[in-house]
Amino acid sequence: MAEKTSSELREQLCISIPTAARMLGVSRNTGYSMARLGQLPVIRCGRRRLVVPKAALEKMLQEANQQDEKSRA
Repeated sequence: MAEKTSSELREQLCISIPTAARMLGVSRNTGYSMARLGQLPVIRCGRRRLVVPKAALEKMLQEANQQDEKSRA
């Protein structure tokens, strides 16, 4: 089995809610509200920590883009 390089190990699979909020162009508080309402995909790590899987966020954005394109047609 091949060993992973340091760059592969550094690639994060999940990001924090504030980081996801910045990527979406919304405030930190809005990001937490979206997570609470189920509008932002999150994984609970332990009792308090919430993280956003990058793949789920990208999928959510692609689906929203597709719906937007359909509504314009």
